[in-house]
Amino acid sequence: MLSPSSKTPFKLVAPWKPTGDQPAAIEQLLKGLKNKEKHQTLLGATGTGKTFTMANIVAELNRPTLVLAHNKTLAAQLCNEFQMFFPENAVSYFVSYYDYYQPEAYIPSSDTYIEKDASINEEISKFRHAATMNLLTRRDVLIVASVSCIYGLGDVDSYEALAIHLERGEPVQRDKLIRRLIDIQYRRSSMEFKQGMVHVLGDTIEVFPPGGDTVIRMEMPFDEIETIQEVDSFTGELIADLQTVSIFPASHNVTSKEKIEGACSGIITELGEREKELLKMGELAKAERIRQRTEYDIEMLKETGYCTGIENYVRYLNNGGVAGRPPSTLLDYFPEDFLMFIDESHISVPQAGGMYEGNRSRKQTLVDFGFRLPSSHDNRPLKFPEFEERLNQTVYVSATPGPYEYRHTRMPPKGEAKNNLVVEQIIRPTGLLDPIVTVKPSKHQIDDIIEEIAQAKKRGERVLITTLTKKMAEDMTQFLADKDEKVRYLHSDIVTMERIEILRQLRTGEIDVLVGINLLREGLDLPEVSFIAILDADKQGFLRSRDALIQTIGRAARNLHGHVTLYADRETDAIKAALDETNRRRAIQEAYNIKHGITPKSIEKAIHDIAEEHSKLELRRPHRDPQKIPKDEMKRLLDELENQMALASENLEFEKAADLRDEIEMLRRKSK
Repeated sequence: MLSPSSKTPFKLVAPWKPTGDQPAAIEQLLKGLKNKEKHQTLLGATGTGKTFTMANIVAELNRPTLVLAHNKTLAAQLCNEFQMFFPENAVSYFVSYYDYYQPEAYIPSSDTYIEKDASINEEISKFRHAATMNLLTRRDVLIVASVSCIYGLGDVDSYEALAIHLERGEPVQRDKLIRRLIDIQYRRSSMEFKQGMVHVLGDTIEVFPPGGDTVIRMEMPFDEIETIQEVDSFTGELIADLQTVSIFPASHNVTSKEKIEGACSGIITELGEREKELLKMGELAKAERIRQRTEYDIEMLKETGYCTGIENYVRYLNNGGVAGRPPSTLLDYFPEDFLMFIDESHISVPQAGGMYEGNRSRKQTLVDFGFRLPSSHDNRPLKFPEFEERLNQTVYVSATPGPYEYRHTRMPPKGEAKNNLVVEQIIRPTGLLDPIVTVKPSKHQIDDIIEEIAQAKKRGERVLITTLTKKMAEDMTQFLADKDEKVRYLHSDIVTMERIEILRQLRTGEIDVLVGINLLREGLDLPEVSFIAILDADKQGFLRSRDALIQTIGRAARNLHGHVTLYADRETDAIKAALDETNRRRAIQEAYNIKHGITPKSIEKAIHDIAEEHSKLELRRPHRDPQKIPKDEMKRLLDELENQMALASENLEFEKAADLRDEIEMLRRKSK
């Protein structure tokens, strides 16, 4: 790998210092990390500032860091927070770049072949490239990624080796440089100009790397690099004069011509063996199918260095023809001493463990019916043991750690005696206690809920109601609406933009009650909510397990008047365990407040959130004068901002989406 050029340390920027039991948690975790402990758990109650604790550890250790989240929404929220904590460092976002993804598949029962179909979000693709480029050029890198990062990404050695390194004054043939850029998947264009393209005008070459919003412009009279400049991609304004520049490939799935030639030879050999095998079985149609499809791919690889579904030939392109070798992933781009935090580990760890099998069963059908060679199985996510092998030091972060975390960080035999590898963070900076939880019979639950809604409205607060089914959520919403309550429901059938609008309405007081299912359990920061009703709390299952109940109860821990009612006709083991843990934490918090003379107060994070989100945007998006943007670049800018708005919408960042919408409208108005 390249020696990272940046020696910039992580610089934590925050208007407050660690409080409560954050200092003790930071100290304990740092002690374990410095003692080379591979596994530690941060058991942090909801609202205790776990992200701030992580940031302090990163700033102290100054090592490249990966923060793993179980979905895009949580990853985006974490990335926003870390960007605020580390505005001078490289904080990146790495999630699946598909807005829509239909994998290649075959359904034998109906003889239906489904072609791979995908829509790539260019904004996310840009973030992914920025992440890998940062990892190869600097040390002050923190990447927030979803679990999809354990899928194959393209060979890091090829990606790095094919980067073009240029220096001012260096003799370089113009045409040769253009050919090198095309070889690493840059597209030459004289009209549109966006990430992954190259413009040529006389002795001037402009390259638009895929990992940012700036263009590299090089003046090359007499086959010598006279100037290297970084310029604004929309206005053309000079940002910096550069002495050197590294241009990384426009695709992660890039490889050398020599490797392609060797790969084609290996693919041809396997094709011959597979064709003979199918003919011996009397499967003439399947043999003909695999031959035609593979020969076409080989021809495309030889001519262009790329083919649709190139990832299915990873065995020959990246793995040296060795069967079963794990693919190169984002983890391979990190140096050996990297640090990993797995957020909401009780979900993220099982998710990482389950990805491989689901992928294999679909792929096997394609192989059996002659659509893919058996080697296509090597295009896969990491198996869980392979994932574990690539970890250096890991901190699991959750309010409800799972069995895997405890197995690695808690002393045997019964899990009662904890060693220093499980660190608790129970005290909230606000002094807020875990909410009071009561259990009531279901017989009079509706009357009780209506009374709770009335009390919350008097205080200017909100109510959440969780159900087990969509139908029940809709029926409850309709019943409350008939009682003239301002109520909406939220479940998976609601499209993203509408979900965002509903959450905005809840926070601003346009609605008082939100009814939902599992969507309310994790990742929603709603400090206005003071009462949560959990219906059918005694029903056995995932949504009413101990951990699920604790997570849901935690949603009420951001408000001074926070309290929760479990409507149940019997006390299940899950209810008892959730109550015991909540009461244990509440006792610790109460004792701490008494000892230090702390008066609890609600988190104040309501309407001023909009201004807060706006300040985050200012860190990441340059302000441009619309008058300075050429007309032919304005459409591209508007398209890019619309992509950003769609991404913000998907990640439930409704203030950011609204801000982008307003900026788009302003630019359209001023450009007329």
